[in-house]
Amino acid sequence: MDNLKSKIARLSVAEVHNPKSPRGLFVGLVTLDLIYLADAPKNNQKIVATDYTVAAGGPATNAAVTFSYLGNQATVLGVVGSDPMTQLIRGDLANYKVAIADLEPTTDLAPPVSSIIVTQATGERAVVSINSVKTQASSASIPPDILQNVDIVLIDGHQMMVSYSIAEMAKAKNIPVVIDGGSWKPGFEQILPFVDYAICSANFYPPNCQTGEDIFAYLGGFDIPHIAITHGQKPIEYLSCNKTGIVDVPQIQAVDTLGAGDIFHGAFCDYILRESFTDALALAVNIAADSCKSFGTRRWMDLK
Repeated sequence: MDNLKSKIARLSVAEVHNPKSPRGLFVGLVTLDLIYLADAPKNNQKIVATDYTVAAGGPATNAAVTFSYLGNQATVLGVVGSDPMTQLIRGDLANYKVAIADLEPTTDLAPPVSSIIVTQATGERAVVSINSVKTQASSASIPPDILQNVDIVLIDGHQMMVSYSIAEMAKAKNIPVVIDGGSWKPGFEQILPFVDYAICSANFYPPNCQTGEDIFAYLGGFDIPHIAITHGQKPIEYLSCNKTGIVDVPQIQAVDTLGAGDIFHGAFCDYILRESFTDALALAVNIAADSCKSFGTRRWMDLK
C-alpha cells in the first residue's frame, strides 16, 4: 500500500518524451467537441454559458491525449478527413503531441461534432453527437505497418471493422489489447476473443446481460483474463485471473466529469505496461479523478 501511495504522489509529473518511450495505438472515434459550462437547460430556454472550450474528442482520442501526457508516444487511428473544421482537431492533437493515422484523409465530410453542456452545479454533462455513424472506414484503409513498435492497443468500438482487423493483428504480435467498453456496440463480440483487458462502464450491457455478474460471466466466456467495471464515484469491480475484488475511487467535488472515463482508459494503458492490473486501475482512477476537478478535457493538464 505504501508503494502504491508513493506512485500516486508522483502522478502530477509528466515524463518527457524520448525515442524509447512506449507507443500506444488508439483506435476509434475522432470528433470536434464544443463544450459549455452552464446551468442545466430547461425546455424552450436560452442560457448563457459561463465558460466554453473547443477540443478534439472521442473516447480513443481523449485516451491518446492522456497517454501522451504521461510521457508516451500516442497515435489515433480514426477518420479525420480534409474538411476545414478538422484543422481544429489537428491543432489540438498536435499541441498534445498525438499523431494521427487518418483512415480517410481525402474525405471532405465534416467531422462528427459533439455539443456538450456541463452543468455548473454538479459537473454532470449532456452530450449530443452522431459519433462515427457517417464515418465508418473499411479495414482496407488501415495504413501498412501501423503496429510497428506499438506496445499497447486501445479500441473504443466506434470503428468496428477496422478494430477487428487491428485486434486480430495485435493478438498475432502479442501486443496487449484494451477495450473501452463505454457501451455495448454490435460487433464487439467479434473483437472480444483478442482482448487482454476489458475495462467497461456500468452502462456496458452485452446481449442478455442485466447485472455485473452477467457481464463478468459473458466476458469471461471469451477467456479475457482481466475485466473491470467502473461505477462512477463508487468502487471499481474487477475479475483478474479468476480473482475478484474492488478498487476504491477518490471522493472529490467534481467540476466536470466529461471525458473522465476516456482519461481513465488512457492512464490505464500507461500504467498497465509496468504495473499489476489492480495497481494500474488504482493509479489510473486517480488521474481520472484529478481531471474532474477542472472544466473541460484538457485544462487539468494545462494547470499542472
